[in-house]
Amino acid sequence: MRLGKTRRCWFHYESFVELSLCALLLTSAIANAHDRSLVWIHDGKWSKQSIELLHSMSTAQVYGLRPEDYLPPQLLQALSATPNPDDLSSQASLDAELSTAATRFITDLHYGRIDPRRAGFDLGRTRTDLDADAALAEIGRSPDVTVALEAIEPHFYHYQLLKDALLRYRWLESTHEISHLPPFTGHAPKLGDRYGGIGSLKSTLSALGDLSLEEFQQASGESIDAVLAAGIKRFQHRHGIAESGQITRATFDALSTPIAKRVRQIELSLERARWLPPFESPPIIVNIPQFKLFAFQLTTDRAANILQIPVIVGKAYPATRTPVFIGEMKYVVFRPFWNVPRSIAVRELIPKIVSAPGYLDRNHLEIVRGPSDQSPVVPPTHENIDALASGQLRLRQRPGVDNSLGLVKFLFPNSHDVYLHGTPMPSLFTQSSRAFSHGCVRVADPVALATYVLRNTTGDWTPAHIAAAMSGADSVGITLDKPIPVIIFYSTVLATEAGEVLFFDDVYGHDKKLEALLGWTHM
Repeated sequence: MRLGKTRRCWFHYESFVELSLCALLLTSAIANAHDRSLVWIHDGKWSKQSIELLHSMSTAQVYGLRPEDYLPPQLLQALSATPNPDDLSSQASLDAELSTAATRFITDLHYGRIDPRRAGFDLGRTRTDLDADAALAEIGRSPDVTVALEAIEPHFYHYQLLKDALLRYRWLESTHEISHLPPFTGHAPKLGDRYGGIGSLKSTLSALGDLSLEEFQQASGESIDAVLAAGIKRFQHRHGIAESGQITRATFDALSTPIAKRVRQIELSLERARWLPPFESPPIIVNIPQFKLFAFQLTTDRAANILQIPVIVGKAYPATRTPVFIGEMKYVVFRPFWNVPRSIAVRELIPKIVSAPGYLDRNHLEIVRGPSDQSPVVPPTHENIDALASGQLRLRQRPGVDNSLGLVKFLFPNSHDVYLHGTPMPSLFTQSSRAFSHGCVRVADPVALATYVLRNTTGDWTPAHIAAAMSGADSVGITLDKPIPVIIFYSTVLATEAGEVLFFDDVYGHDKKLEALLGWTHM
């Protein structure tokens, strides 16, 4: 029997009985391959690798997983026993039991526990295929099981940083209680204000790393001084809150969030990180809850080689949420037309066109017949407006500084009809929470993004040339020489290389949904 024959068992069979059968086949295959009878028991004793593997599985929480999913009490008790050296049948059964549990463990470690499609994420083919039989064989002979397991996990640097953050926050959960601040009264205490919760505030900020020991000792008295205000700002920065230095409602809520909930957020973020594909070429990633775009210069996820740009994403209503999916950017259009989606035209704009004469001209809108930019414009007669409402005609906005797409759009064709574009309302980027759009992603610095996107495309696409194209007379479309992967993603935690752990609001409720899919109690 060839080892490769067992490979497909692990990811497709979900019942324990079927998985056990696969494990028995796997045990037999590995044994034949190495000319020995068992994988984990040698000379009647558990191997060093099996003991290390059992330890990793019994402490699966360090990976954001649950030990009981792999080692229920009865199995753990059985595997904790010393094998009977004279009972080969019992040894074979124990060996197979460990292979079954280990297969579940490494499969979840590689792919995640949940198929991203069940969570509503359209990520296509995600992780590389896991050859589970080869992986277990490698673990069975590895001098360091932890290192062998790391080879199965995602190879992103920020995934490891998340694991480190999980250890830290688990430690905080076991050693610190978030102090109870006085109830929020509607007044946001600020610099110079007396505050009855100074002691609790100092303890909380210190435990979370937003106040150093020296600053903790410096802050004194009953009022919020400059040291404490600076610590509040650092906390606000890490939680996506306007950095006012005041204890606003949002700040109070974040300060009062139990550490256990932060642990849960990290666990959910680790699960989603396992869904990501390896980067075969430098991608663009948009993290929806963070309201930020990351354009990679290399395939490695190091901050020094990543352009970061604030973005605006879809409103939290079901019909306007920005979807989570993967695409390929192929085109850039300067001075684009905005082809108004029919849903927006019918729901929002046609009533204004009917009730306000001149609305079309004032907003540079026009009704057209046909799908192209050269389609003829038709007058806004009652008949044409009815045809617009029924979908026979379409509505578009002419290029210009007030165009809803701004002066450039970045296209990665997809079934969601979502793309990146500029905006005529840059003032919205002053808001810390930026879920304002109908689903597309608005970019704060379209010139910087266009410079990045066109860096490997034929032509002299300097920032100056890009600015000229954006202010020119005509709409200009460019096809990229090489498509760029675009990942619209969703993570409510980011562990940074500087040591900060950033937390973001669950703007679309995806954390809550994933908790339910995992069978975890909502926190």
